[in-house]
Amino acid sequence: MSKVLFGALALAILGSVPSSRAFSVLPQKSTTTTWIPGLLRDSSTVRFLAAEEDEGEKTSSVKELEPDSHEELMYALGVNLARQLGDVRPLVENGEELAQVAKGLLDCVVGRMDESQQQALLSKRGKELNGLITERANRIKDKLEQAGRDMLAQMEKKEGIIKLDSGVRVDILDHGPDGPGSGQRPTQASTVKVHYHGTLADGTIFDSTLGEDPVTFPLNGVVPGWREGVLKMHEGETAMIGIPPEQAYGDEGTPDGRIPGGSTLFFKIQLLEILSAGIGGGPTLLGADGQSIKKGGGGGLLGADGKPLA
Repeated sequence: MSKVLFGALALAILGSVPSSRAFSVLPQKSTTTTWIPGLLRDSSTVRFLAAEEDEGEKTSSVKELEPDSHEELMYALGVNLARQLGDVRPLVENGEELAQVAKGLLDCVVGRMDESQQQALLSKRGKELNGLITERANRIKDKLEQAGRDMLAQMEKKEGIIKLDSGVRVDILDHGPDGPGSGQRPTQASTVKVHYHGTLADGTIFDSTLGEDPVTFPLNGVVPGWREGVLKMHEGETAMIGIPPEQAYGDEGTPDGRIPGGSTLFFKIQLLEILSAGIGGGPTLLGADGQSIKKGGGGGLLGADGKPLA
């Protein structure tokens, strides 16, 4: 579970959770934490949102349950409800605070506090609670923002980094089939097919196509920094793109809290194909069907033996 869902948690407590996600690199794209080794950032992730627990404290009760039993099913219900709430650890500072939060949740769930008692407590302490949530969420936001800017600064030190005036940084990791700096490039009017893997400065994955089919979309429909970075790539290249908050979701972040305000975004992108409005590259051959010949495909051309070219 993401350690930066404090935004969603805070909104939930304040009663203003939006009904749909607003991440717009690919609108309506579901999130996955599936990843392929070697496609994550090489740099170590920044850990600061919560103290890491001892390995011995990370075991759950699920191992004590009989597989496929009714007890396991009810335990799964509890897990599902907890996942909807999100990770509360970023909003607490120690084990004692976490224990009180858990006790409050349990007392409401099992009916130890009736509706009138709940309302009375929230009426009495609600203003203080809102202040605490805001202060701690802002503290985490500031740390996340600083970590992102520090990582961008580290990125700049690598030889060959492309530095854009907007603050976007592009690191070409693998060149395309036409060689370094060669091949077709997209334009702002292009539609492209890509694989991408997006993380925050702490390593949290907020969206990824890895383990799924590549996606196709127009470059004029994505956040500015993402578009600027891809415009510096050639077809077939893989790059790491660092996007400062000003070129992503700014101080507000996404309404669902998935991307907190002030977040620097890091994308590893494979530009698989430029489907339209590309520029540069070598001449395009057309096959017998009038379509462009893809690399490695015959496209309808016949060889000296009368057979299609492989």
